[in-house]
Amino acid sequence: MAKASALTDEEKSVIKALLMQGWRNQDIHALINYERGATINFGRISGVKKAAILPATNDMIEAYQRRKRSFDPLTGLNPYYHERLVRAREAMILAVTLFNNGAYRFKTEVFAVLANIAWTYLMHDYYERLKGIPILNADGTTFSLSYMLSRKDCPLSKGVKQNLESLKLIRDEVEHRLFGRSDGNWLTLFQACCLNFDKSLVGFHGERVSLRHNLSIALQFGKMALEQVAQLHQYDIPDNIKALDAALNAGKTEEELNDIEYQFKVVYTFDSASKGQAHIHFVHPDSEEGKTIHNVLQKFKVADELYPFKPGDVVAAVKKAGKIFTMADHTRAWQKYKIRPTNNASSKDKTDRTYCIYHQAHRDYTYSQKWVDKLIAEAKSPPPKPTHPFALQPIAIAQEDL
Repeated sequence: MAKASALTDEEKSVIKALLMQGWRNQDIHALINYERGATINFGRISGVKKAAILPATNDMIEAYQRRKRSFDPLTGLNPYYHERLVRAREAMILAVTLFNNGAYRFKTEVFAVLANIAWTYLMHDYYERLKGIPILNADGTTFSLSYMLSRKDCPLSKGVKQNLESLKLIRDEVEHRLFGRSDGNWLTLFQACCLNFDKSLVGFHGERVSLRHNLSIALQFGKMALEQVAQLHQYDIPDNIKALDAALNAGKTEEELNDIEYQFKVVYTFDSASKGQAHIHFVHPDSEEGKTIHNVLQKFKVADELYPFKPGDVVAAVKKAGKIFTMADHTRAWQKYKIRPTNNASSKDKTDRTYCIYHQAHRDYTYSQKWVDKLIAEAKSPPPKPTHPFALQPIAIAQEDL
């Protein structure tokens, strides 16, 4: 296999022809190296000058120059070399642009169809161009997105796969059917789909191809009223859409439903502003600021309801479930899973709030039902009691013996 820095046969042929036409070495050097992954030095051009190589025709030179001029200076993508990737980005840009356009009401079906196309092109490019795996089936069709998601070598996470599977269900259900004012039902799924797409795009090809350069915040002619947003789901929605909502969530655990790659959720805060000007600030929940806000908000919930178990209560609950468990086992468990700091830690409240919370007032920790359930699932069960060979057995007495 030739090195990336080595000239291709086409490049050698073009260089030979341009030298014969009187092009300067530096001009040829600039043309060949433009958007070339591994650049060449002047010595390569000199080597072609001395070699017996068939020069390219004028048509071949023109075609080569046309391809060179077709690189996008922002992304570095070229429709001749990266056609699937270009189509993938354009399909997702169209999906978002049309969905955000206030002049159109044909939103959900268009987004679901175009987003599916975008992901299909992206995964086709991943398998064929990046991994060298042909994507043609025996019947001449190409790999479907569903098939690529089911492959063991699929690079996408579980949450991303589940999001795309839900998107397909939505597409199949709403295609050519009436579904009322239900576009807002799946905003969280659509937003997660967009973020997942850009994350995968950047992961495969680098920050340069990110869609963040192409898509920005949508402007509005009116203020966003949170009361109106809260009433979004109160509109009349057909029964088939209600059934679809149930199907999307069926069989998924709470952890899967809360996965940000499955459906996107944000924290809303109101920035300080003059009267009547509430500025909404979107904070990514995985960011440091988002985690801080989550912790602050969590403190305002009733701790006794969410974290009702003291250490002794945890041990008792695990034992009641028929498991072998002591207070020492509990200490080892919270140390192993790092759900709370040690006793001599300076910051007592840095806990995993899925399982534990610190009470500043009485300076102790209490635990959630999820923590108890986790311990019950992992604690050992006692061995079965052996039957003593000389144990007394009940004697059956016949009625006539009485």
